[in-house]
Amino acid sequence: MAEAKVIPFDDDRARRPRRARTPRARGAGAPPGHAAESATRPGGGEPSGTARAEPPEAPRAVGAQAAPEAPDVPDAPDTDPRAGADGAGAAEGRGLVHGASPARRAWGELLGKGWDRKLAGGLSFLRRRLTGDYEVDEFGYDRELNDQVLLPMVRPLYEKYFRVEVRGVENIPAEGGALVVANHSGTLPLDGLMMQLAVHDEHPAQRVLRLLAADLVFTLPVVNELARKAGHTLACAEDAQRLLEQGEVVGVMPEGFKGLGKPFSERYKLQRFGRGGFVSTALRARVPIVPCSIVGAEEIYPMVANAGTVARVLGVPYFPVTPTFPWLGPLGMVPLPTKWVIQFGEPVVTDGYPADAAEDPMVLFNLTDQVRETIQHTLYKLLVQRRSVFF
Repeated sequence: MAEAKVIPFDDDRARRPRRARTPRARGAGAPPGHAAESATRPGGGEPSGTARAEPPEAPRAVGAQAAPEAPDVPDAPDTDPRAGADGAGAAEGRGLVHGASPARRAWGELLGKGWDRKLAGGLSFLRRRLTGDYEVDEFGYDRELNDQVLLPMVRPLYEKYFRVEVRGVENIPAEGGALVVANHSGTLPLDGLMMQLAVHDEHPAQRVLRLLAADLVFTLPVVNELARKAGHTLACAEDAQRLLEQGEVVGVMPEGFKGLGKPFSERYKLQRFGRGGFVSTALRARVPIVPCSIVGAEEIYPMVANAGTVARVLGVPYFPVTPTFPWLGPLGMVPLPTKWVIQFGEPVVTDGYPADAAEDPMVLFNLTDQVRETIQHTLYKLLVQRRSVFF
């Protein structure tokens, strides 16, 4: 009888399935069959009746262990992955159910990155352009085209190539008119574009800088239209005053071509600021003047000479000769990747002056000299702080 009680529980085929399932069902700890085995071994100290009562418990133990095995199959998403292209829907769209086709998984990834919204926005933009459903102001400024096409084209230069660092942009008022006065350099007017993008991207109110450009800009094909669409206008007192009175931020570079085309040996030395026309405009519109100093533009095209004869033939103010242009052809027109810093200074208020101050030569001279000296001293300070031209 002792052998009859021991043989069914000592049989390896009877014990092996319970040992295989026990770790998954109960985790850490001794297998549940361990107590039963001890009880049924000869000499275990338990009565023989106990050993005979254990076998009916085995089916219950096996059934209890089999139930937790169902969750071994990977869980499916709780919600439909088509619920949305962003947020939780996008995350589920990226997960998709197991076994989905590669095309469906790729589409889920695109939805997760918001490409569906970008595509819809692009198609809507094209529809408005084709149907003429967009606005252009009296100066030709197309805000939608500027924000969605023109500025994004320049932004890689601003962020990755020149790595522009902006300081003091909060000195530009959040609303109302203001006149930003900056130094001009670099052979090509890239500094104006970088300043415009700095005001748009870095200012808390994302103000739009309306630059005053020279007559030459509006005589060039294609460039003329792009300049108008980007918000630039002719550098004349009438247009500037109208923009300021409308509450716009206007940018002017009084050095003009004298600063843009100066030789590399005179870098960061301000040229004449004219006769104070920008100060007169600010006084009439009663808006603050914000000095702006730009470091980094002087070195993008180091101008070592000016081919005056070629310039006269082409009808341009100067024809630059740099270490790479015209020797390398179109490749020589690639600017050097210098590190830029644009700093906006404390505004110079003008609303405290009398109404006829715009006609007083001494007031114009003093304010012009004050703004010019502020920009020059700031340039020197930034140059002293600069570690390298390129870093």
